[in-house]
Amino acid sequence: MSRIGKLPIAIPSGVEVKVGAEEITVKGPKGEISTPCCPLIKYEMADGHVTLTRIDDSREARAQWGLRRTLLANCVEGVTKGFSKTLEVNGVGYRVAVKGNVVELALGFSHPVLVELPAGISAKAEDQKLTLSGVNKELVGEMAAKIRRLREPEPYKGKGIKYETEIIRRKAGKSGKSGK
Repeated sequence: MSRIGKLPIAIPSGVEVKVGAEEITVKGPKGEISTPCCPLIKYEMADGHVTLTRIDDSREARAQWGLRRTLLANCVEGVTKGFSKTLEVNGVGYRVAVKGNVVELALGFSHPVLVELPAGISAKAEDQKLTLSGVNKELVGEMAAKIRRLREPEPYKGKGIKYETEIIRRKAGKSGKSGK
């Protein structure tokens, strides 16, 4: 049985949750976001909490119960606090700059790499760090992963784009032969 699905979702003041037939819309101080409903799950709102219950005990209903609860909790957290990911750009001559909704990266290629940010994502560059933020956890994480894939960190010198909390396992370089 899902331990996550049992937990009620607290709705803070200033956040409005509308349960529709197809999707649930959450409005808050940072914006608006929606997540699809599942017909196997029943959504009940009572005194500042949303509780999810399964309609039946099928395998799919049990699987969706925890998932839908987490997705809705992420929506509530996104419109109140927001989500952010920080990337570090390491390497000689590697730079990052934000111009409007375009991130410009110098990554050792013959040309600068331009990444256009989707609506709902904002970026801020400080020195060698790029911070992506927004209300949608999935979109923030996906954009961070796309930017990281442009030049993944390599294990010898540590050059590339990595998450701020990521630890790169370093390898020793070649050791030359001692005698000929």
